[in-house]
Amino acid sequence: MVFAAGVHKLLDPLAWTVYVVDWLAPLLVVSPVVFMLVNGVLEIGFGAALVADRFTAIASAVAAVSLTATCLYLSLVFVLEGGLFGDVLARDVGLAGLAWAVLVDALSRPSRTG
Repeated sequence: MVFAAGVHKLLDPLAWTVYVVDWLAPLLVVSPVVFMLVNGVLEIGFGAALVADRFTAIASAVAAVSLTATCLYLSLVFVLEGGLFGDVLARDVGLAGLAWAVLVDALSRPSRTG
């Protein structure tokens, strides 16, 4: 999912800028489009690592933290903006949970060396 979202952010970053509410936009260091493009590149990299089962602990940790931060942001938007993005919040809570589960699994596996 992380990989697919990253690809879509590169192909259609404007579709993702809808999630940047008016009060957040001035807080971003870059424009919402550039923000989505940068996130797209990062998501493709970390998503590819997860799909390839390489650097799984690192990639899942980044995904888990990022998705948790996204859930906190979406929760704030949900409360402040009258229920906006509730469906996306529900989906991302599930994805964050999956990312945390993958991280716990990756950390509990014996190290693959040699």
